[in-house]
Order: sequence, then C-alpha cells, then structure tokens
Amino acid sequence: MQSQDFDVLIIGAGISGIGAACHLSRECPNRRVAIIERRKAMGGTWDLFRYPGIRSDSDMFTFGYNFRPWTNPKTLADGPSIKRYVMDAARESGVDKKIHYGLSVTGAFWNSKDQQWTIETLREENGEVQSYTCSFLLICTGYYNYDKGYKPDFPGEKDFEGRVIHPQQWPEDLDYSGKRVVVIGSGATAVTLIPAMADKTSHITMLQRSPTYMMSLPEVDPIASRLMGLLPEMATYRIMRARNIALQYWSFVISRKYPKQARELFLALARWQLGKDIDMRHFTPSYNPWDERICAMPGGDLFKAIRSGRASIVTDKIKTFIPNGILLESGKELEADIIVSATGLDLQFLGGMKLTVDGKVRLPREAMLYKSVLLEGIPNASIVIGYTNASWTLRADLAAEYLCRLLNHMDKKGYAVVTPVDREGCRTEESVMGSLKSGYVYRAIDKMPRQGRHGPWKLTHNYYRDILMLRKGVIEDQYLEFSRAKSPMSRSLTLHEMVDRVTKAAG
Repeated sequence: MQSQDFDVLIIGAGISGIGAACHLSRECPNRRVAIIERRKAMGGTWDLFRYPGIRSDSDMFTFGYNFRPWTNPKTLADGPSIKRYVMDAARESGVDKKIHYGLSVTGAFWNSKDQQWTIETLREENGEVQSYTCSFLLICTGYYNYDKGYKPDFPGEKDFEGRVIHPQQWPEDLDYSGKRVVVIGSGATAVTLIPAMADKTSHITMLQRSPTYMMSLPEVDPIASRLMGLLPEMATYRIMRARNIALQYWSFVISRKYPKQARELFLALARWQLGKDIDMRHFTPSYNPWDERICAMPGGDLFKAIRSGRASIVTDKIKTFIPNGILLESGKELEADIIVSATGLDLQFLGGMKLTVDGKVRLPREAMLYKSVLLEGIPNASIVIGYTNASWTLRADLAAEYLCRLLNHMDKKGYAVVTPVDREGCRTEESVMGSLKSGYVYRAIDKMPRQGRHGPWKLTHNYYRDILMLRKGVIEDQYLEFSRAKSPMSRSLTLHEMVDRVTKAAG
C-alpha cells in the first residue's frame, strides 16, 4: 500500500512546486516529500496556457532555477521550452516520481494535538476522495484561478455574431487565418498575441483603455551567445544571471527614484522603434514606470507588426458589442470576426483551498507573511509568492532555500512545529503585492495576505536584501515560536508510523 503520510507535502507542480521539491531533494534528502497536482501534467502556468506566442515576460537567466542553467541564448523563452525545462529539472532530481496527479485539494486541516496537517483531495474525474497527512505544508499554487480568467460582462456581447474567447481557455480548433481579430487589453498577454497572430490574420487590432510601458529586449542575448562558446554552461549561466538581476534591480530603483526621467527614456526608445508616423498617444501611459509591470518584447516584435501595417492599436472604451464587432465610445466601429478578451487574471490564493487550524478557518487576508515565506499564526505552513518587480523564480528559489534551512534547523534542535507570531500588532492593510497598481491586483485586494509595518512582516521586493535575510539570516528570532514533538502516546499515529511499527514488530 502506498503511503499517504509525508514530511513535506507540496501543493502544485508548477515552476514553484517543482523547484521547491528539487531544493528539498538536494538539501533535505531524508525528508519524505510528495507533490499534489490538480492537472494531469506538471508545468503549472506553462502547461495551462496554450495561446499563440505564449512566452515568459522575464528573461530566462533570472526566470530559470538557480541550480539548473538555462542553456538557450533566447532572452524570452516560449511556453513549451519553459515546460520542458521544468520537466527536465524534475526528472534529473527524481521529483517527477513524487507527483500525485489529478487531485484537487479541497481543504487543509491542522491538528495541534497530532502536530500534523490532513489534506483532503478530490479526484474530479470520478469523485474519489483521498486524504494525505504531512508535518509541513508548502503551497505553490501561484496567485490566480486556473479555472477561469477575468472577463468583464461586455454590453451587447450576445449580439456579436463572431467568437469571443479568453486566452486562458484558448480553443485548440480556433482558426484565425484571414480573419479580422480584435484583442482587448494592453498587458503582457495582448502584447504577446498581436505579433504572434499578425502573419495569419487579415488584420489584428489591439484595443486598449490606456497604454502600457513596453520595453524591447534582444531576441538572442549576444553576450550569452558569445560566452556559451567559451565557458562551461553553469559559469555562463551565473554570469548572465548576476548581470540581469543587477539590471532588473537598478532599472526598478532608478525608475522609482527618477520617474520623470525614466518615463522620458521609455517613451524615447518606443518612439525611436515605432517611427515618426505612429501616434505616440497610444504608447504614452498616464502612470509612472513600475506602477504596473512593464511589458517586455523580444526584438520589438509588436512594434514591427504595427509598423508593417499588419496590426494596429486603438485607445478607446467599449460602448457595446455589435453583430459585426465593437462600437466604441468615440463612435468608431471595429469590425471583427474574433474578439480575444485579454483582460487579465482572476487572482486566487491558496489554489482555492480552505486552511483550518484547530477547527478555525483562516483566510489569506487575515494573515501576514513572515519573511515572505511563512504564514503568520498558521503552524508549519509556507507559501511561495514571486516578485512583482523581477522574475517570479528569484524569490521562489530563495523561499525554498529558506525552508530547507528551517527544516534542517528544526531537526537539529528537535523541534516539530514552527509558528510565526505577531506580538506587536504589526499588521497593515497593504497587500503582499505592495504598490503595484494593476487592475487584477485592485480587483483581488481583499483576497491577499497582508504586510506588516516593519521587519520580517514587510516584503522588500528587493532580491539582494532577501538573499541576506533568507540565506544568511538567523533562524530563531522573536517572531518564531517553536515547539518540540509530542510523545507518541499523546497523539494519534500516522499511517506511516503504524506501518513502521507493524513492520518492526513482525521483524
């Protein structure tokens, strides 16, 4: 009989969950680790999204894991390449054999008497309910709803005679060859879709309410290409990773300190690449750089599509859908056969599961994050949330490294339980997304964990500070409450312990 009791149970087999499992296999090899994944394949976001041109919006030298080099000089990788990279990392570490697929987690219940979590799961294809137990719970479910994206209720949508789709549920049978397409939105998804579809459509239009900052990156990094022919893979990776982390950091810091100059620079670069015949009104945001994430483009592909005339951009608001397209508030009509609602994500924390501690349900908005990793007031529970101003995986790696340090420290000291405790009433109403002003953040403000006023409760969004805190900082401090394992007689035995005892008695 396969054991369903583990030391660490990871929820989610996406880039964060696989990365965490790989770190645990390296740093905590004696821990019994398993991953529960709702989908039937690993990859998370990179298995879910199938729309044309799907790619990373961060460079791969920082989006890759710190323990496994990215060996392709392409700056922004396509979705299938990223999924292969994750699968290869899992296979090399033996993590691929630890994944339990097709299970939706419906609830997680902590019992202080037993000092363990019980995880209830549902196999959606047949309704089978299964339970797992673990000492430590690691939630790597990302921050959005996998079932659906965010789509407003557009007036007159039922009158439209064409097809309306959301990129998160891209139909495999969609043929847009020779069709008129309107993409609603101006974020990373829209910026990806337009150039990817432009060669096949009769014309494609990006309809935006307001412009977004866009930054062109080289399709292939020339320095990386050069170094890959001279140095070992990991040496090249570490050099490029260090350089790009520094570029990301200083770009953010300087943009926030000198917003006017940063704005002028972004607009000047866009104007230079677009040419004098393009109306810059469509590329001039009303906000400062990094109030929202900046959209990256490989080789300025969106600008090229617009310059060629195969694509266009319209800044306006929707009045109503009409049978042959969209009527805008300005009175202009956009004809369309297909409308793509690239209107963003529906934020969801904890993958929709409920966390219950000794019979009391704990909501994400009621908790802060300790060092951006542990959930305040919740024993033996961790969550991975990436950066908003840099690559997601940078913090995911650091979070996993910290968790390994913490678990090894607990083993050494004989601790069974750790709980972050706020003794100062430090909680504020600022969410873990910080000052990011994107629409999807505002829509979900009540769903997100909070930050504190100072110390380990306040997220830095600063990779260099987080290195010192998570890799080098002391484990035991005034905010963590540790307790030792209870006597086996004072708690119920896990399935693993019962099997172990029976085996020893029989032997």
